Amino acid sequence: MTSQDPLGQQLSGSAARRLSTREDGSLDVMGSVGGWRGIIEAALPATSFLTAYLLVDDLPLAIILSIAVGALFSVVRIVQRGSLMQSLSGLAGVLICAAFAHFSGEARGYYVPGFFINVGYILALTISIAVKWPLMGVIFGVIRGEGMEWRQDTVRRRSYAVATWIITAVLASRLIVQLPLYFADNETALGVTRVVMGVPLYAFALWLGWMITREREPSPRQ
Repeated sequence: MTSQDPLGQQLSGSAARRLSTREDGSLDVMGSVGGWRGIIEAALPATSFLTAYLLVDDLPLAIILSIAVGALFSVVRIVQRGSLMQSLSGLAGVLICAAFAHFSGEARGYYVPGFFINVGYILALTISIAVKWPLMGVIFGVIRGEGMEWRQDTVRRRSYAVATWIITAVLASRLIVQLPLYFADNETALGVTRVVMGVPLYAFALWLGWMITREREPSPRQ
């Protein structure tokens, strides 16, 4: 893959479009995660599932409630003429989690898909660093108008690798914290940590990665 590879440019451009920037070119972290609406839409189906299960100890009811909440968000987005892919992707995620809970017969099954997703992203991010194409550089490079030219600069490539490691660390921390809770069958703590370590923690890592990869202006000579 070269810096002019059309497929690489297309994939990086697609990922970059999911991130928002302000007029001054800086990263809009809240906009990139969908604002408060995006945070609520990401957290509420799982929160509804956990709350219903803890209150009534009825797994089918908890599953139905989480699906209903996810479906409501999707319908609202469609009515507001939002992106069909974005409108349905959130519901698809809820349906997959609900299916795991249903077929396992356990509330903790609702959180299993998240483990596989985290492992998949960790592998992709780690491989990208190993082959010297750190994914955060690919994405941030498009947003900043650098394209893939940053790969010719050793210092910038390393800074983008660090940013990619930060995102990787966030994903790994989720597994380190949540897997023991899963095997301990502690649905309450698992559900709470899933929300807390979800979008808010990712948003912070995204902001931190953006800040440490800013180009520094040369200091004026004395």
